[in-house]
This record gives sequence, structure tokens and C-alpha cells, in this order.
Amino acid sequence: MTIRTASTLLLAAVLALPAAASAQAIHAEDLRYPPLPRFDIPQPERVVLDNGMVVMLLEDHELPLVEATAIIRGGSRQDPADKAGLAKLSATVMRTGGTLARPGDALDDYLENRAASIELRATEDHLQASLSSLKADFPDVLRAFADTLRHPALDARKLEVARNQAVAEVARQNDEPGQILFREFRKVVYGPDSPYGRTATFASLGKIRREDLVAWHGETFHPDRIILGLVGDFKRDDALRQIREAFGDWPKGPAWTHSDVPFRKQPSPGVWFARKDDVTQSFIAMGHLGGLRSDPDYYALEVLNQLFSGSFASRLVDDVRTRKGLAYAVNGSLDSDYDHPGLAYLFVSTKLQTTGASIDALLEEARNLTAQPATDEEVTKAKQALLSSFVFNYDTRREVLRRQITLEYFHYPLDWLARYRSAIESVTTEQVRAAAHRLHPDDFSVVVVGPAQGTDKPLTAYGKVTPIDLAPPAHGTK
Repeated sequence: MTIRTASTLLLAAVLALPAAASAQAIHAEDLRYPPLPRFDIPQPERVVLDNGMVVMLLEDHELPLVEATAIIRGGSRQDPADKAGLAKLSATVMRTGGTLARPGDALDDYLENRAASIELRATEDHLQASLSSLKADFPDVLRAFADTLRHPALDARKLEVARNQAVAEVARQNDEPGQILFREFRKVVYGPDSPYGRTATFASLGKIRREDLVAWHGETFHPDRIILGLVGDFKRDDALRQIREAFGDWPKGPAWTHSDVPFRKQPSPGVWFARKDDVTQSFIAMGHLGGLRSDPDYYALEVLNQLFSGSFASRLVDDVRTRKGLAYAVNGSLDSDYDHPGLAYLFVSTKLQTTGASIDALLEEARNLTAQPATDEEVTKAKQALLSSFVFNYDTRREVLRRQITLEYFHYPLDWLARYRSAIESVTTEQVRAAAHRLHPDDFSVVVVGPAQGTDKPLTAYGKVTPIDLAPPAHGTK
């Protein structure tokens, strides 16, 4: 190509630029998006063993790895009130204490030599055990996993180690103002006597003995209370045979009699204040009970949450942080949980000198959800954001399986994820506006953590103030 020819082509390209540019959007609101491509969520195979254990299988041959996750019915909300912390201690000791056949240190060595892992933990509403191993080692590691669930040693020495760690966590529980805020907010909303607001104390941890762990395991671990999910590089028939060999002779337990977990059903409006003078900010949470994922307006609430606090352009962030400059951090959501109400809340951290202004701003935003109802444009953008990000929540088969076994655990239909996109697409502006009436600012419980002096407005301006005692309880574990 000659220099002249090249110059001619370059000139032609430059002259064509205005025409190309004229087809481009100049403003963000002028952008138009093509329809989202079809996204199919893989569906695991569901098999029920003769002893009632539910097994869910999802093959993934990309890497020579196999992962298993077992969800067991139980959780810390089942702890006796005077032994709060029992489930978490027990789950820890099940793993660290090893099994009757292989002590904890020997189990550690066994797994380390195979680049494998077995972990157990207790959450609020369930227990979770997980396994990860190379494909070649999976049959052997699965047997060790089954032994850990079925025959834990519950070593008394490991109990003392776990107890000391838990005691140290209680001793540090008032170090972080954010941790204090949401702990106390849950107590206020759910009620201090509810397991949803209960936390371990020195006294409750000190009452737990090895025999409590043994009794807890005997009551909790039965195959018909377990959902076992398997994802990775395995063959379906081989995996089922190995699972039956490891768990098939485990007899069923007594029928699961899950009693209702108590919580405060009525709102508790007022102000609660936790004095923390070693910080220079105020941390504020306000709200009341939220909803259930099975509620008819769940998808409308998803859209509402997105436009309210789901991005930097959302109402809360744009007004409270960007325009008014009040917040170091701000967010809010009308949360829904699987089998009990979540929390509807607004949160802000702000300068001490703008505490009152920030409370006023949050209350204003809450009221504006109905006083200035969602527009068609807001709803459209919120739906686009939710649908565009949905695929990234389930872009691996591991993530899909974990969500599917959670749905199985809470008795939700297994096509729940597949329904999500069409359900969000069908949400109307009128439905979002109706869902906004689920937020009741006049019923808000307001919790504030921060210094006692220096605020721009007394907290009594918002109602009766109840002090929260952050003094550590008497130390003792015996």
C-alpha cells in the first residue's frame, strides 16, 4: 500500500466519524439495550435415599474437583436460652475433635496430605458441613466426611479450646460500633427473648458441657434431616453408589418437630441508645420487621429495594450521601427471609454533629417512598439492573447448587430461580408503589451507637430514649 493510498483511506475514515457518532447516545438516558439473551439455570438431579436423606447432584467436569455441601436441620435458633452458643460450639468441636476412629489432629493431617477439606459451622437456621477434594480422592474423603457427621468424638479438650475462642469473641463484641448496632437492632425488633436477637454470653458458654454436645448431636444428626448436594467432576451412578455406601446404613431418626421460633410480632417504636465514647461518629439503624420470600409482593419488593438503595444512583445514596453530604455509608432494604420475617431497615453512619440531620433524612426518605411514589423510569431502571446482574449470582454450578439445596431445605419449589427473571420482568410500577406501603416510618425502632455528647439534636426529639448497657458481663466460664 502506498503512502497516498493509506492517506486516502485515513481521510475517508475520519470523514465517516460524524455519521457514526450521530448514531451514538449522547446522554446516559438515551442508551437503549437489546433484550437479554436466554439464561438457563442448570437443574440438579434430586434423589431420596431409603433412609430419607435428600441428595442433589450437579455434574461439572471443567476441573478434577468434587465439592459436597450438607445442610442439616437445626441451627443456633434451637439453642436453649441459658446455653446460647451451643450449636456453634458443637459444630466447631465436631470438626476439630475428629471422629471415634480418627482424632482431630490425625484428621487434619489426613486432609492436608490430600489437599482436601472438611468444615462444619452453625448458622442461625441450619447447620452446614462441606467437603472439597480432588476427584481421585473423593471416595476416601467422602467416607471421612460421613464419619465426621455420624461418629464425632466431641473431644472435651477441643471443647475447652473452642469455648475459650468463643469467650474471647464475647469479650470483643463491643469493639466495633457496626457490630453493636445490628446486634442491638435485632434484639429490639425481634425482641430480646427471641433466638433471632439472642447472643452467647460468658454465662451461657460456661454452662455448656461435653454431655450437652453429645445430646445435641444425638437429637440433631439423622439422615432424614440432611440435604446433601454434590457438584463437580463425578459420574452420577458412581457418586450415588459411594454416597449410599457412606450413608445408606444410617437409620432414620424421629420425626422432625420444628416448633415455631418466637419473635416480637408487633412493632416497638422508640429510640435506643448505646453509648460508645471512643468513636467520633454516630451509627444509626431504624426499621421494623420485613417479610417472607413467599409473600406475593416479594418480587415487587426486590425492585423497590433496587431503586431505593441498590446503586450509587438510588434514592438513599443520591439524596442522603451525594446531595446532602450526610453519610459515610448509607443503605436500606425491606428484606425477606425464607421462613420468618426479615428486617426492614435503613442504616447510616455519619459525623457526630449531623446525627439528628441524618435521622431526619432517613425518615424523610422512608416517607417519600409513598409520598413521592416510584416512577415508571425508576422501576424500569431497577428491573434492568436486577436482570442484568442476576446471571452473575449464578455463574458457576457451585453457586447454583448451594442455592438449590437452600430452597429444598426451606421447602421452596426447585424452579424458584428459573422463575425469577420472568417474575421481575412482570413487576409493574403500581405493584412497586403498593409494596412501598410495607414500610411504616411511624413504627420505626431507632437504634443509635455513638458518643453521648456533641450531637446536633437530642435523641429525645424522636421519642423516649432507652439506654443500652454495653458494660461487659461478669467474666467466667465455669
